[in-house]
Amino acid sequence: MHFVIMGCGRTGSTLAQMVEDRGHTVAVVDQNANAFRRLGPHFEGRRVVGPGFDRDTLTEAGIEDAYAFAAVSNGDNSNILAARVARETFGVSNVVARIYDPGRAEVYQRLGIPTVATVRWTADQMARRLLPAGAISEFRDPSGAVVIAEVQVHAGWVGRRMASLEAASAARVAFLTRLGEGLVPGADTVYQEGDLVHFVLRHDQLTSVEQKMAVAPSKDEL
Repeated sequence: MHFVIMGCGRTGSTLAQMVEDRGHTVAVVDQNANAFRRLGPHFEGRRVVGPGFDRDTLTEAGIEDAYAFAAVSNGDNSNILAARVARETFGVSNVVARIYDPGRAEVYQRLGIPTVATVRWTADQMARRLLPAGAISEFRDPSGAVVIAEVQVHAGWVGRRMASLEAASAARVAFLTRLGEGLVPGADTVYQEGDLVHFVLRHDQLTSVEQKMAVAPSKDEL
């Protein structure tokens, strides 16, 4: 598959190399030709100089055959404009734009343009490492109603099935992190010591779920 990436900063160059390493073709667009040095000598994709929202530039980058387009320049306006051109003019369905302003990111998400709010994401990641486990959600849908959150589970739950955790918390276990690897559990998957449990739930349930999982199960919670 072919990918077009606008912006050859640290994010764009890293993304381009990751995609190419997975066996796909890549074209990187940037207005500054010197930026392509970040790609390194082994990058085999196209380097296209020009504005990423210009139709001729995008055509040169192969946008007409692109499976996906990523706008990761340093400008919110440029990223959104380029994302809209890729989607509305060239019909690319897989489009994502990096946005620094979290307020704008939410607006564009609701308009159907997937965005990554860099500042909000970074702040969330830092807060998750500073605050107690589960206090900060890992994912929040654009409406803010549904979240995925890592919730600290009392050691007394070791040996209990996921079905028991879900029944007690009234929430669903989305996945586990076990020995550094992600795991999608079934109802009979047993909670083991060291597991990190990630629940998907309504945002207004988070405090309740944290409180229920912070204590050992009662005898009738199988």
